Amino acid sequence: MMRIGKVTASLAVLALVLSSCGGGNSSGTTPAPSPTPTPNPAPPPSGGNFVAPAQESLSVGEVQTIIAQAVSEAQRRNLPSVIAVVDRVGNVLGVFRMNGARAQARTSAMTEAGLNSPLVDAQGLDVPAEMAAISKAVTGAYLSSGGNAFSSRTASQIVQQHFPPAPSTRGLESGPLFGVQFSQLPCSDLAARFQSAGGTSALIGPKRAPLGLAADPGGLPLYKNGVVVGAIGVMGDGDYGFDPNILDRDIDPEEAIAFAGTQGFAAADAIRADRITVDGTSLRFSDITGSDIGSVSGNFAAINGTAGSLVAVRGYSTAAIIAGTPYGTEASGIRAARAAEFNNSDAFILTDGAGNNRYPIRAGTDSASNSQPLTAAEVRAVLEEAFTVLTRARAQIRRPLDSRMQASISVVDTHGEVLGIVRSPDAPIFGIDVSLQKARTAMFFSNAQAASNLMSAGGGVAPFVQAMRTFLGDTSSLTGNFAYGNRSVGNLARPYFPDGELGRPPGPLSRPIKDFNPFAVGLQVQLVAANIIQHAQFVSGASPTDTAQRCTALPDTAQGQNRLENGIQIFPGSVPIYRGSQLVGGIGVSGDGIDQDDMVSFLGLNNGGARVGGIGNAPKDRRADRIVVNVGSAQVRLRYVSCPFAPFLDTNAQNVCEGL
Repeated sequence: MMRIGKVTASLAVLALVLSSCGGGNSSGTTPAPSPTPTPNPAPPPSGGNFVAPAQESLSVGEVQTIIAQAVSEAQRRNLPSVIAVVDRVGNVLGVFRMNGARAQARTSAMTEAGLNSPLVDAQGLDVPAEMAAISKAVTGAYLSSGGNAFSSRTASQIVQQHFPPAPSTRGLESGPLFGVQFSQLPCSDLAARFQSAGGTSALIGPKRAPLGLAADPGGLPLYKNGVVVGAIGVMGDGDYGFDPNILDRDIDPEEAIAFAGTQGFAAADAIRADRITVDGTSLRFSDITGSDIGSVSGNFAAINGTAGSLVAVRGYSTAAIIAGTPYGTEASGIRAARAAEFNNSDAFILTDGAGNNRYPIRAGTDSASNSQPLTAAEVRAVLEEAFTVLTRARAQIRRPLDSRMQASISVVDTHGEVLGIVRSPDAPIFGIDVSLQKARTAMFFSNAQAASNLMSAGGGVAPFVQAMRTFLGDTSSLTGNFAYGNRSVGNLARPYFPDGELGRPPGPLSRPIKDFNPFAVGLQVQLVAANIIQHAQFVSGASPTDTAQRCTALPDTAQGQNRLENGIQIFPGSVPIYRGSQLVGGIGVSGDGIDQDDMVSFLGLNNGGARVGGIGNAPKDRRADRIVVNVGSAQVRLRYVSCPFAPFLDTNAQNVCEGL
């Protein structure tokens, strides 16, 4: 088993990170919250199905106020901290280091058994505190929208090996977004990188998070007039970990500092995570209430240069405060699609800041290894039909109830190249990168070259191929003999198989439970470990070279390209695309409930294929739900997709994926 500490001698003090910490109830009322936005399923007066968010943003003065408020609470608690503020698309608006703040944060090495694990993957590693603070802030901004306010504490609850995480819930399935922590990676080919030289391109999003998405308390979203405009992240105690028990209430000082910073910019109570349920369990937002913090001061001039100072973070920001970019504008990198770009008037696309669609719909690039690549017309049909399914679907994580689903949709070819990305107007930003990860994951595991690519990757990746073949009793596994949806891959990437059942073996793509925590999940992190560590060295100044803008060491499919350039994802929401029995691509969906994501990808592909003919879902006898695994005396069948029972707002249709 490859341990990150052995990649190179200098890596033990730098690292990857990503994580969590949940616990407690969110009660009380935040002073001066932003109002709840007008709901929609009702069509807007201008037509269409969605109301685009107002183009709000944080001013320089408002960022100063947020930082000063957080500093005043940190002073009251005698916890010098690093405080970061970002806008909705991940631009870092300012990083403030208080005098005496810890230089580093350490990732937790605690396992489910309450024991410190030996160094595996990203456990027990030291990283610059600024990286942790920025990742917390990006998490609060990227997981939130006008219909849901999620925090890094929310993330803790939904990424652990049991849901909800608590000593009494061991034996339950893993969190619904298990693995999302390894998205928004610093090596992602999708993420736009900060350019200190300025100019419009410096503000284009979405941006990367230094350590992926975080779940350590202390990352909270910021709102203006019901519109999410960014988030604040705080690192002060040096422990970048996760909370395995949500049954108690944690008065976490970092969360209290962040909470103080949100005053006047807080999420409305009605859309906070604790008003949203998943499988009957209420999510968590914050354990801090207004009564837990002192009187805050927003006087930035009084603390700048005395309590601490603004600092530059290499690859993310200069030592200055900048204004946020209004989401939905050309400069933000995400805007409404023009008629020539996508025919649905509700669609949003990614832009380069100069008016151009970053990912225009196009034909497959894989003719060298695929005799019948996807055509542009086929890609368009799949994206349009998937978007239509999305607009009809009932949201899982948005308020008010019976809002329309909002998500991002990506299509790739068999080389992993993007053939098109569209999204609904207020979908959470995290879903852009995740939908692309999902599309690539479904395509990759269904690809005839999967095993050979993994065997060539190095860095401890190759053993997972044999583990998979041994576990499934199939020496030809990962050579294209089965079609895997992301739900199938997720089945195999949990520390218990079947998912959550104590005493069962780990899935072949996971770590054993004795080594497992959200920093050490198995193949998912092993593929990108070297990228993230190289980035940590770059940010700290230990290396002059940043990680390449392409994750994983998989072999090239074309010059400078591989199939998994933003990593893999291991929770549901994607399926491979087939032309008869031939794999031709993948579709991924992310943003609003994993069953909804499954449905949009599966039905969107089915309907798009029916519209143009020639393409569609994998043949039924090829799908991974035909695989049965012997686990002791039990036989366990993998899953392919799982659609909601009665998902649509405009019809009472049930079992909408059955028989397809």
